[in-house]
Amino acid sequence: MEVGMVVAAVFAVFTGFNDAGAQVGLGTRARGLPPLAALALLATAVAVAPLVVGTAVAATLDGRLVAYPGGDGRTGLYVGVAVAVAVTVGLGWRGLPTSLTLALVGGIAGAGTGGGGDVSWPVIASVLAAAAAAPVAGALVAGAACRLVRGLPHVGTAGIRLRWLHIAAFSAGCVAYGANDGQKVLAVYFATRDGTRHGAADLAPVLVLLGVCFLAGGLAGLPRLAAGLGGMLTPTRTDTLVATELTGASVVLGTAALGSPVSMTQSLAGALIGTGLARGTRRVRWRGVLALGRAWLFTLPLAYGLAALANATIGALS
Repeated sequence: MEVGMVVAAVFAVFTGFNDAGAQVGLGTRARGLPPLAALALLATAVAVAPLVVGTAVAATLDGRLVAYPGGDGRTGLYVGVAVAVAVTVGLGWRGLPTSLTLALVGGIAGAGTGGGGDVSWPVIASVLAAAAAAPVAGALVAGAACRLVRGLPHVGTAGIRLRWLHIAAFSAGCVAYGANDGQKVLAVYFATRDGTRHGAADLAPVLVLLGVCFLAGGLAGLPRLAAGLGGMLTPTRTDTLVATELTGASVVLGTAALGSPVSMTQSLAGALIGTGLARGTRRVRWRGVLALGRAWLFTLPLAYGLAALANATIGALS
């Protein structure tokens, strides 16, 4: 297996380890969705969604952020990926769970600056604007969604219907992740091919491999599921989980249609805050909200600075 494919596969494993905890951990807080089944559904969406809804987000991460002289940006890509992983692990070790997507955007842009590439600042600005808007939109929409779900009649088989609605909402969230946030693994693969694109038939085996790697990483991270977003930000019930998942899916799918990468974690976090506010401000664990906010604020500039320094140093030594 060539070096580029190895890099993409390893990054897919880390993405599964890092990302699955928030979404699967949240989805399994209600009965009816076993962790292994939820993880398998999310990994399947990573492999299948790009074939169904397109690869606009992967194209943004791969070709629209940075243009390198001569077109070969593989070194910068490798530096950006390595820095994104290091920043995510470092902040997580400090107790600040963060967005791998933001770290990757910062790492790619920083490596481009350090390597003499042409960084598209309008695209960076649009990514930042979408990242800032996603949790706010999630909070606003989730409040209404929570009231709507809570208004369902709670008689007879209402509990069973709510559990089935939860499974449907979680499935929609998986599709949204595969259409947007999960495409960062595909973007890394594209970048290792010097921007070469493939048709759906050629891309399918690659997506299957990346989906399997994502699943392996998620399996390794299953013990971390108990530390999911739900308990960190607000107490959760089945009705609030349904509202959260439906809101997160709608926000992330909407940004995917624009080709703008948005973290599923950010959208879900905003939706959780919205469902908490719908039940009263005391339902929100503001200390957890502030911790997430600090992590998101530091992630992209930290990754940008480290990647720019690293790639400039590599260039000076080569």
